[in-house]
Amino acid sequence: MIVGVPREIKDEEKRVALTPSGVGALVAHGHTVLVERGAGAGSSLPDALYRDAGASLSDAPTVWSRAELVLKVKEPLPSEYGLLRPEQVLFTYLHLAANPDLARVLAEKRLRALAYETLQLPDGSLPLLAPMSEIAGRLAVQVGAWCLEAQNGGRGVLLSGAAGVRPGKVVIIGAGMAGTAACQVAVGIGADVSVLDIDPARLRYVSDILGGHLTTVMSNRANIEEEVTHADLVIGAVLIPGARAPRLVPRTMVAAMRPGSAIVDISIDQGGCVETARPTSHARPTFVDEGVVHYCVTNMPGVVAHTSTYALTNATLQYALEIADHGVEEALRRRPTLRGAANVLGGRITHPGVAAAVGVEPVAVDSLL
Repeated sequence: MIVGVPREIKDEEKRVALTPSGVGALVAHGHTVLVERGAGAGSSLPDALYRDAGASLSDAPTVWSRAELVLKVKEPLPSEYGLLRPEQVLFTYLHLAANPDLARVLAEKRLRALAYETLQLPDGSLPLLAPMSEIAGRLAVQVGAWCLEAQNGGRGVLLSGAAGVRPGKVVIIGAGMAGTAACQVAVGIGADVSVLDIDPARLRYVSDILGGHLTTVMSNRANIEEEVTHADLVIGAVLIPGARAPRLVPRTMVAAMRPGSAIVDISIDQGGCVETARPTSHARPTFVDEGVVHYCVTNMPGVVAHTSTYALTNATLQYALEIADHGVEEALRRRPTLRGAANVLGGRITHPGVAAAVGVEPVAVDSLL
C-alpha cells in the first residue's frame, strides 16, 4: 500500500504522524511511504532521517494524490478538502462531533475516515487518545500556572505557595487520563488540588495513586459550583468518546470566580466543557472573559512536538500496519476494536456520537464491510 504522511498545516501544529522508525516498520512490511518535505522539522526530525528509513520525500499534492492511506495528526483543514480523494483512507484525530461540517465533507467525498480518539478497547480505554491526553493533562498545570502570572492577566498566584502562604487551589473536572495526569503534576508542585468525577472508582484510583494528597469530590452541579467558584485554576478534562463534551461550567459559574483566575479547557477539542470557552491557537492561546483568563488551545500537545510525535507513533503504528497490510475493510474484520475508530465509511457516518452531532442516523460498520 502507498502510505502518505503530509506536513501538518494547522496553526503552530508541529507534530508529525509518523517517526522515521515508523517509516522503517512500514517499509519492512513492503509498503511505500511518501513523506512531505519538512513534515518532521517541527518535531526535530529532519528529512534525512526519513530518507534513511526508506521514505520517499515529496510535495503535498503528490503525497495526497498518490497515498491510499493518509496518516495525519490533526483533521484536514478547508484548504486541504480539495486534496481528499474518494475511497482514500484517512487515519488521524478528527473530533467530528465538534466539527459536523467536516463530517459532512468526508461523507460527501466518500472517504474512509478513522479517528484515533474513538478507537476503544473492551475495557473502555482509548489507547490512541491516551498518550496525547496524558501530555495535555501534564501541560494543563504548566500553562495554567503561566496564565496566573500577573503579566498574563492572572491574579499573580504561585500554585505551590510559599512559606507562610497558602498554595493555589486547582480544581480538575474529570478523572480520566488527562485529569489524572493533571492531578499528578498539580499535587507534585504542592498545589491544593480537588478532582471531580461521576465515577467513584476513578476517584478512589486517583486518591490511591497519589497517596490521598488531594480532595476527591463527586461531580454534580452543586459540587462543581462550590469548587469552581473558589478555584485559582480550573482544568476541564471531560470526555465522552466521539461525542461533544458536556457543558458542566456555565457562564454564571465563571462570572462567580475571582478576577484573574484561570481556566484551561482540555475538552475544547470536543467543544469544551466550559460555556465561555472558545478555541484558541498556540500563537494566541488566551483570552479573558468574565474577568477569567482562558487557555483553550485545540492542539495542546503540539507545543511539545518531539515528545508528542514519539508518544503518538508508539500508539498508532500497530493499527496503521494492520490497515496497510490487509486493507481497511479486512483490518476492520480482523480487529473488531478498530471498528470504533470508523467515523465515516462509504459516504455514511458510522459513529453514533458523530451522527448525533450531524443530525443523521448512524450506519452500522458491519453493514458496510
